[in-house]
Amino acid sequence: MMSVMLTDQLLDQARGLSERIVSLRRAIHAEPELGLQTPKTRDKVRAALAHLPLEWREGPSTTGLVATLKGGAGEGRTVLLRGDMDALPMPEETGLSYASTIPGAMHACGHDTHTAMLAGAVELLAARRESWAGEVRFMFQPGEEGWHGARFMLEDGLLGGDDRPLPEAAFALHIMPNSPHGLVAGRAGPLMASADQFEIVVRGSGGHASMPHYTLDPVPVACEIVTALQAMVTRKFPVADPVVATVAKVEAGTAHNVIADTATLGGTLRTLSPTNREALREGLRTLATHIAAAHGMTAEVTLTPGFPVTVCDARAVDLGEKVARQLRGPDAFHRLADPIMGAEDFSYVLEKVPGAMFFLGVAHEGTDWRHACGIHSTRMVVDEAVLPLGTALLAGCAEAFLAEGFA
Repeated sequence: MMSVMLTDQLLDQARGLSERIVSLRRAIHAEPELGLQTPKTRDKVRAALAHLPLEWREGPSTTGLVATLKGGAGEGRTVLLRGDMDALPMPEETGLSYASTIPGAMHACGHDTHTAMLAGAVELLAARRESWAGEVRFMFQPGEEGWHGARFMLEDGLLGGDDRPLPEAAFALHIMPNSPHGLVAGRAGPLMASADQFEIVVRGSGGHASMPHYTLDPVPVACEIVTALQAMVTRKFPVADPVVATVAKVEAGTAHNVIADTATLGGTLRTLSPTNREALREGLRTLATHIAAAHGMTAEVTLTPGFPVTVCDARAVDLGEKVARQLRGPDAFHRLADPIMGAEDFSYVLEKVPGAMFFLGVAHEGTDWRHACGIHSTRMVVDEAVLPLGTALLAGCAEAFLAEGFA
C-alpha cells in the first residue's frame, strides 16, 4: 500500500491543480447539458486535457469519453476511474456568479465537480506516470440521471471488449453537500438501491359527481392501491432487506363535479437485492390488478426498469479507506451502517468490474452541514476547496491498486 509520504505528496500536488479543477468545474456548471448528449461538456474535458499523452475513445450511443493513460514503469494492472457529466432538468437559484446560463438546467447533483475532479486525477497521474506501471482508464460519462449512460458505454465497448479486457478495478466519487467537509464515506456490499419506475392506470366509468352509484369511480380504487402498496411493503418484505415503494404522482379528473374515467398513479420501487426487486415488481402487479378487479375495474401496470443495485466490493472499500486515512488522517473515512436508497448507474460498471463508489462531503468548513441544501436542490452549493481532495483520492486509489491490487 502507498506510504504516508507518498499520499502526502499526492494531496499537495492535487492542491497545486486547484485553480484548473475549479475553473473546469465552473465552466461546466455554467453550461449544463442533459441526457446522453453532452457535446459542450465533452469538448471542455478534451480541451482541458489536450496536452497530455492520452488515447481517447468515443462510441456511437453517447458523447461519453474514455481516456487511457499508460504508466511509464511498464506493463501492469488496469484500473478505471469514473466521473459523470450530465445535469438535471431544473432551474438554478444559487445566485452564484457562474450559475447556469441554460434555462431549466442545473448541475444540482455535483456531476460538474465529479468531472472536474476526474480531470484533475488525469493531470495528477500523468505528472507521476514514470513512477507507476499499468494503465488507467478515465470514464467521462453522460446520461447518469436516469438515462443509463454507463450501460450504453459498456455496450459500446468503451470500457473494454473484444479488443481489450475490462479493467480489473473501478472507483468513483459522489459529492454530498450535506455531509461534513472533506469526509469520505462508503460501505461494502449494497451502497445504493435499484430504482424502477411504475405507472398504474385504473380504468372505470365516469359520470356525474352526485351519482357515483351509476359510475365505476377509479379514484377511491387508486387510493386503495396506494395504501395497500404501503401495507405490502411492511408485511411482505423483511426490514433487514428493505424496500421503498413511493407513489409520487396521482392524476385524475378535470372538474370538481365530474367523476373521471381513469386515475393514474406513478412512482418508484427501490430495493437492495435482486430477489426483492423481482418480488416487489410482481407484488405491485398483483395488488393493483386484483384490487381493481374487486371493484369491477381494470388496472394497467407499466414497469420501466431503472438502475440495478450499486454493490461495492469489500476489498475496494478497504483500499479506499486506507487511501483516505493516509491523505487526511484517522478521521477521514466513515463506514456507513446502512445503504442509501437513491440509485446510481455506476452500478452497471460494478456488476462487471469489482470496485467501489465513495461519498465526499463538500459542506463549507465550519458550517452546520446538517442544514445544507442537499443534492437535487435548486440552491445546492459546494465548497470547492474540497475538490483537490477528491482528485487526490481518485488518483490515490488508482496508484494503490496498480501497485498492489486488492492486497
